[in-house]
Amino acid sequence: MKNLNFAAELHLKLGAPANGTVESLRLLRAFLKLAPRQRFEVIKLVEDLVTDETILEHPLS
Repeated sequence: MKNLNFAAELHLKLGAPANGTVESLRLLRAFLKLAPRQRFEVIKLVEDLVTDETILEHPLS
């Protein structure tokens, strides 16, 4: 942040963000830098992974 006083005030009021929160923001920033086609591919990959995990968690037999 450019305004260090503002950042320090936020830190005092809110505390430090969790590591998961920081990592999520980094991933979001990286995702937004992708081209639209690449974003679509990432979303499709994640959807496929979730579907595969759901199938593995609930076997038919």
